[in-house]
Amino acid sequence: MFGLFKNDPVKKLEKEHKRLLDEAFRMSKVDRTKSDELTAKAAQIEEEIMKLRSN
Repeated sequence: MFGLFKNDPVKKLEKEHKRLLDEAFRMSKVDRTKSDELTAKAAQIEEEIMKLRSN
């Protein structure tokens, strides 16, 4: 019952990953360098998600 309210780290990372990709897309029209940085951060988070899912 208490596991129901437990935070899922994968869901948290997926939410952050989506936010970064959305922000990177928005920034791609304004500042390409910043967009590339955000995309790189999103890629790192994606790697963390894959590691957590494989466990």
